[in-house]
Amino acid sequence: MDTHLIDLDADLRDCIAQCTACHQACTELVSHCLDRGGEHAARAHINLLLACADICRTSADTMLRQVPQHAATCRACAELCTACADECARMGSDDPVMQRCAEICRACAESCEEMAG
Repeated sequence: MDTHLIDLDADLRDCIAQCTACHQACTELVSHCLDRGGEHAARAHINLLLACADICRTSADTMLRQVPQHAATCRACAELCTACADECARMGSDDPVMQRCAEICRACAESCEEMAG
């Protein structure tokens, strides 16, 4: 059963799914980082995770609403996701949870870069 109310092309649907997954991963990682403490719980790192989650949600919503300017949110999303992926990979070389979040952020960044054109 198809639960989609509107017809969006496959690339757009894929990008929405990537953004939604990244929003979830970054939001969940905040608790993990706070539990780890130290540099993982630093304000700058937590704020980057939250900013990434926010722009991912905004980007997905903009595409779902078929706003013609969705390329602008996708461009911003790609930039924040790349920064977040780099930071999580750097800080989490020994942490599979952080590495997984970095992978999800990188996949979202790539998808959003394609949508941004």
